[in-house]
Amino acid sequence: MDIVKLRETDDFIKLGQALKKAGYEQSGADAKEDIQAGLVKVNGEVDTRRGKKLVPGDVVEYRGRSFKVER
Repeated sequence: MDIVKLRETDDFIKLGQALKKAGYEQSGADAKEDIQAGLVKVNGEVDTRRGKKLVPGDVVEYRGRSFKVER
């Protein structure tokens, strides 16, 4: 499992941004399409909101890969 770390000043990261930061997507447009197509799970459930706020402890699954959000 990969790790996406929040910046010290942030309490959350949006789902689309997290996919890019993890290296799973090249652009925000690609992330948006895949999220809206239902290809991304947050904590085991499909979430189609690219603006979904992820907090420490959240786990994202995408195309057989996963990452956890940490502080």
